[in-house]
Amino acid sequence: MSEASSQFADFIVDRLSGIPRIAKTRFFGGTGLSADATQFGMIMGSTVYFVVDKDTRPKYEKLGSKCFAYDTKARRVQVKKYFEVPIEIIEDHEALAALAREAVRVAQSLAKKKPA
Repeated sequence: MSEASSQFADFIVDRLSGIPRIAKTRFFGGTGLSADATQFGMIMGSTVYFVVDKDTRPKYEKLGSKCFAYDTKARRVQVKKYFEVPIEIIEDHEALAALAREAVRVAQSLAKKKPA
């Protein structure tokens, strides 16, 4: 992870300090964000992504957000579980915290639905 990305991840974690038991971990080429050991977001470069579901995805789409995507040799893969958090939300401490709490609830709900 680059130094700029590391500093940005620290900034985001600091902005989310009101989320109980928030932690950051290495996650592929970026940083995973978790609360109570449930990953609810990730940071790739200078972009923050939060977990969404069918009920919360439209809110992100309305804000103009796109899902996380990456390219393979064969095609572009879209990960519709993660949507980008717009910069105007990141700049609004209360809006960011509210969206993060919602993402935590969604991630915990999705984790409970997974077969063991």
